[in-house]
Amino acid sequence: MSLEQKNYVRKYKRKKVIVFSIQVLLVLIFLGLWEYLSDRKIINAFIFSAPSKIVKVIMELYVKDNLFQHIWVTLKEVLISFGLGFVLSMILAIIFYSFDMVYKIFDPFITMLNSLPKVAIGPLILIWCGANIKSVIIMALLINLIVSVITIYTGFRKVSSNHLLLFKSFGASKIKTLWYLVIPSSINSIISSLKLNISMSFIGVIMGEFLVSKEGVGYLIIYGTQVFNLDLVLAGVLILVVLSYVLYKPISLIEKYKGVRD
Repeated sequence: MSLEQKNYVRKYKRKKVIVFSIQVLLVLIFLGLWEYLSDRKIINAFIFSAPSKIVKVIMELYVKDNLFQHIWVTLKEVLISFGLGFVLSMILAIIFYSFDMVYKIFDPFITMLNSLPKVAIGPLILIWCGANIKSVIIMALLINLIVSVITIYTGFRKVSSNHLLLFKSFGASKIKTLWYLVIPSSINSIISSLKLNISMSFIGVIMGEFLVSKEGVGYLIIYGTQVFNLDLVLAGVLILVVLSYVLYKPISLIEKYKGVRD
């Protein structure tokens, strides 16, 4: 490694440390200010809670209630809906790309489904499927599937026409062109769909748990709202933030590994 490369690596690592340190400092300042304002009664602690109260609620959930069971239920529902959503969106995007007539037939229906407020059909899903995990996963799929299909399909359509003509001139079949050119060239869009998918899966799962679940982090939040326990609500929100970060981070690492980050 040359001297210039070593200096670049050193500067890059120093920059990462500085950025992370500033991020941590901002969080600590925010939490400290929040705690101070609540303790001094400048803001209403009953409505806005305080970091110390939220931590206390989480510890009580851990000791008295089955906190990890609630976390596991939500995590399981998110992972199932995320996995199904990604697999189905890849299959549908490949079908739409390979058969243009099929896409033209279903395009208006996709647009309508995408614009439909999913929470409006939540009660119907509850009636059709019952108050169980199936309803929660279907709700999550309704939210994450269409967006993922559109994102991946758009990436497929952006593949260079010159590259497509080159593959065609060498006699490559549609399957080989798709496997060796279209999908690798669309890796940015696929990773973007993964990032969208995990976020949408969380939204769908929490919406589903609001409606039907008796377990899960979404249930804790809606229960806290019903009994006006804002400490419990914010504790649930904090748990969701941590879970979403934990699941989002591997996708970010994949993006970095593949070298698609700008």
